[in-house]
Order: sequence, then structure tokens, then C-alpha cells
Amino acid sequence: MNYGIAFTPLVPTIVLWIALAAIVVIAIVLLVARARGAAVRVAALALFLLALANPSFTREDREPLTSVAAIVVDKSPSQNFGSRNREAAQAQEALVDNLKKIKGLEVRVVDAGQADGETDGTKLFGALASALSDVPVDRVAGAFLITDGRVHDIPANAAALGFQAPVHALITGQKDERDRRIAITAAPRFGIVGQTQTISYRLDDQGVTGERAKVTIRRDGEVINERTLSSGQSASVDVDIKHAGPNIVEIEASPLERELTPVNNRAVVAIDGVRDKLRVLLVSGEPHSGERTWRNLLKSDASVDLVHFTILRPPEKQDGTPINELSLIAFPTRELFQQKINEFQLIIFDRYARQGVLPIAYFDNIARYVRSGGAVLVSAGPDYASNTSIWRTPLDSVLPAEPVGVTEKPFYAHLSDIGKRHPVTRALEGSASEPPRWSRFFRTVDTRNSVNPPVMTGADGKPLLFLSRFGEGRVALLLSDHIWLWARGYEGGGPHLDLLRRMSHWLMKQPDLDEEALRLQVQGKDLVVVRQTMADSVQPVSVTSPSGVSRDLTLSPGEPGEWRANLPASELGLWQATDGTLKALINVGPTNPKEFSEVTSTVETLKPLTQATGGSAVRVANSASVELPRILPVRSASVFAGDGWMGVRMRDASVVKGVGVLPIFAGLIGLLLLLGAFAATWVREGR
Repeated sequence: MNYGIAFTPLVPTIVLWIALAAIVVIAIVLLVARARGAAVRVAALALFLLALANPSFTREDREPLTSVAAIVVDKSPSQNFGSRNREAAQAQEALVDNLKKIKGLEVRVVDAGQADGETDGTKLFGALASALSDVPVDRVAGAFLITDGRVHDIPANAAALGFQAPVHALITGQKDERDRRIAITAAPRFGIVGQTQTISYRLDDQGVTGERAKVTIRRDGEVINERTLSSGQSASVDVDIKHAGPNIVEIEASPLERELTPVNNRAVVAIDGVRDKLRVLLVSGEPHSGERTWRNLLKSDASVDLVHFTILRPPEKQDGTPINELSLIAFPTRELFQQKINEFQLIIFDRYARQGVLPIAYFDNIARYVRSGGAVLVSAGPDYASNTSIWRTPLDSVLPAEPVGVTEKPFYAHLSDIGKRHPVTRALEGSASEPPRWSRFFRTVDTRNSVNPPVMTGADGKPLLFLSRFGEGRVALLLSDHIWLWARGYEGGGPHLDLLRRMSHWLMKQPDLDEEALRLQVQGKDLVVVRQTMADSVQPVSVTSPSGVSRDLTLSPGEPGEWRANLPASELGLWQATDGTLKALINVGPTNPKEFSEVTSTVETLKPLTQATGGSAVRVANSASVELPRILPVRSASVFAGDGWMGVRMRDASVVKGVGVLPIFAGLIGLLLLLGAFAATWVREGR
């Protein structure tokens, strides 16, 4: 119980102060004049003033409140290295037991720093603030952090904590840890295909100096550079951007003897390849209705540099007009098909037949161009089945089918079983219905001896579209010249833009359209594993997280030709996936995640803050076991740690359960006091 005196004045406070001033003046005058009964008079006046102040005796019934200590346990990925998780669990158990032995102390335990695939670094003080958010400042006894010391949200000063109590750090891990990592210092996000980009990096060794390491650089799994670096040395590498889309560059350092983890020995940079200008050569054998379809498609793409020639006057057409009077441009065959053929990403023959324009030797150049990585698209009409067909040239070695005739018959184009899986033709708009929701064609070229199945079929199930590979290059053969009917909207038209654009991009090796591919994608908080294949089944995929934890995933069929699986992208850093044949990499979050930039344990990062609050930072693990300092309650002090002990600040907070009030001047007691005072004054005056 607490006792006291409370005042509830009967008049405004200003009146009391005026009355007090008057009584003081009267008392001075009486004392200076040495009047009889001065003391009694002043006492009577003071008693009257006290009655106006209306004092009361009070009694409070209080219930003491517990002090609150918080324990924040680091669950970040770096705690998985070595035996830190075991040490943290043992330290937590021992600390909770010791704190619960202190009378009047409430213990709160919170886990923090779990990998969520969004937060970069270990955030412990945010979790501490949340754990104590409902606790008044005068009840906080202190905080204990069980961590490896690599914390990335340390307040700038003790005042930013929001409470005045000690913060202690119990550090897991060993003192002599060593580790190696590759740190990316500069890397581009984009690069022009065919040009080079420079990546700068540094070899960081912690716990050792003067060590050397072999550094291997790979692009899309292919080794492009090897060198030896010393600890702390920086270097750079020029990387050729080979294709559009992500060019995955891995930089990997050889392991350091007895290092903590090899996870951060490898860094990955994804450079998106962007084509400056796609050079396309379009050769139309003769003017026809569908010629504009190809030209409009290619000219509508700002990234395409189109060179288009239409053969209007073949050499055999001689009408006696002098050459200098013709308004036609001579076809620069030698320049295009011998000197500059390798500058084109795609060559399109649109209803082209041998007319004496291209010598036979140039067709041999085109075949070599394909095998060495070039692309050719043949949009065939009756010319392909004629005696002047380009099949009857050295180009036949890279054409997927031999022509045998022409069928004039209306038909709907259909996707074959292979076509339903192929990225070029899969899920074309209108293909799911029967008949497909697009217009008919009326002519197709018959073929035989095809090198691979078609992706689209025409009249009577005959091949309509072949997509084939020859050496390093690719060839597409479209066996109808009526694609322009889709473009003109005949009978509702068809998806000519999607089909022709996908086909062109596949020919130019757009990675997204590869038939066999393994990809990793981030969608929201999930990591999506996508396996594109033409096969009927796929192997399980092994996925390795940035912390080195691997798991096997069984993929489920999605769209035809695609198999998928999802898992939480719970960590920032380099994720890897492989099915034994194909490999995929993706970096989630920043290039250099804080969680893996420095993984050796330390007391130095938290020591300034803990000392500022009167606490301390100590290691709890030795080679064999976990040892904690003694935990002691401290009532009033500025230092809460010493040799072999840590303290918590015990508070005196309480809550009032009841209050008793006894007015001094209320009722008969007050009346008697006042009458007695004035009676004493009258008696003294009467003497």
C-alpha cells in the first residue's frame, strides 16, 4: 500500500495563492510589530487557508507489474553454416531457463531473419520492436540477440531503440572462421547481340590473406575465361553477347581450404541480349498477292533492317530495252550472297525459283551459311515443285523435304501432334476448335522424304510447315503461298502475325522458342521451374537454393510441351536447377545479397550498440559446447554486464487496484479544527 496527501481546492488555485500571499504579509507585519498572539493568529489563518485547499489522506492499493525481457533468435540463412543453428538452439534453451528463474520477469522469444525471397539481409531489430510494441517503456528489462553478428538493421544509436534497457548479443560461430566469395563490382543489365560487355568482380577472402584462387568464367555453361587471382584482387572480363534474351555469366572461384561455405564462391550475372538491328534479306521471285504480307510484317518491326528484292525482270526476259533506260535496280548478287551473306540473321525466299539470277555456287554459299549458324525461310508456291525449284540446287542439303507436286484443294491448316508442343505453333489462336477458327488455304506443295515431322499439316494431312535444324543453323519451309489470305481477313483471317513472327524469331534463335529448354522464372514470391520439351515425359529437376540446400521436384504437365513446378523463392541469391542434361540459373534479388556477402561470425558489428546500452556482445560457443554468462537481475545501474555475467534491468512498474480517500477538513473534524483555531486566537487576545 502507498499513502499520501491529495488536494482538491474549494476555490480556484489563483485565490489560494493570493490568500497565501496575504497571510505572509500579515505574518510579517505582526512579527515586526511584536503583537501579542501573532503566532496564534498566523496559525489560524494558515489553518483556514489549508481548509480552502481541502487536503485528504489517500491510500493506494497497487499490484506490481512484471518486467519484460525479449529474446530474438536469428533464423537467417547464414545461421545454417557450420553448427550455428545447434549453438543457437542450445543458447536459447539455456537463456530462457535462466531468465525464468528471475522473479517478476516475463520472457518473450521471437524468431527473426527467416529468408522470404524479398528482404535483403538479416533484420533483427525490426523483430525486436514488434515483440515489444505493446510493452510500456518503463517495463522493458532488456533484450538478448542470439545471432552470428551479421545484422543489417542495427540502429544508429541507443536512443533509436525506443527504450532504456541493456541489449546483449550472444554470438554463435567460431572465432577463426574463414570464407571466400566472388563479389560483383560492376555488371551491365543489357548488351547488344554481337558486341561485348565488361563485368568487373573481386575475390574476397575473410579470415586469411595472401591466398590465391583459380577463377573460372562461363557463359551459358561454356568456359570463356580462366585466371588466377589473389585475395582482395579485382579483375574484369569481356563477355560476348551471343544471343537475344538472358546471357547467363557465372564467375566461380576455387574453394578455400576449411572455408565456411562454398555457396558464395560463385556469382551470376544475367545480361539481356538485345539485337541492335536484325538484318533480314527478303527475295521475292515474282510479284504476287502474298508479297506484301512478308514486307508489312518485317517493316512493322522497328528492330528489323529489311533488304527486299523482287525479281521483276529475269535475265532471260529480253525485250530489247537498253539497260540504261530501265528503272530497275540491278540485283547485287555477289555482294549479298558472297561478301555480306554472314551479316544477315535471316534470308527469306518468297516463291523464288531459279531464273538465272543466282549462280549455283551462291546456293552452295547459302547452304554453308545455314550449317554455320544462319537461318533460311522458304515460303513455297508452285515454284518449289517446278523444274526450276531451289530444291534442285546445292541448297537441297539443308531443305527439310523434297517437292513432288502441287495440290489445288481448299483445306484448313491444322497443328500436328508435334506442332501442338512446339513453341512456335503451340496454342495459336483458333487452333483449339475443329475446324480451326481461321480461313482456309487453297493450295499446298506435296513433298516426300522429309527429315523430320511437320508442325502443321494441310490437305489430307499432308505436311504444311517444317521447322528443321541443320548444323548450327535453322530452316523453315512453308508449303503454301496462301498465308496472305489470313492477313487480308478472308473468311475471318487467321493468326498470321503470331505464326510468322514466332517462326522468324525461332529461326533467329530466340531462346524463349527453343524446343528443349529448362528455365527458372520468378512469379511473385514463387520460383517457377519450366521444362520445355517435345518428349512425352521429363526427368525430375534438382533445384539448389542460394544456401546450398537441394531438393528434387517432380514436374507436372501444363500446356502441351511444357512441364512445370513451383516452390517458394524463400532466399535471395543464385538459384540453380538441372535435370542431368539441361541447366538453368537465376539470381533472385540483388547481385550481391547482404546475407552472403560476409558470412563469418563477428562480435564487432553489435558491440558499439550493446556497450552504449550497458550490455555486451560475447561468443557463446567454443569447440565443444555452448557456455552462457550468468544472468542477474539489476535494480539500478548504468552498466549491466561484467566479467562472466549479464544483467537485466528490473523495473518497479505497478498498476493501481484501489484508492482510499479521507478528507481532513470534512464534517465535524474540520469544523472543530477551525473553531479551535479561532477560539485559541480569542483566548490569546483576552489575556
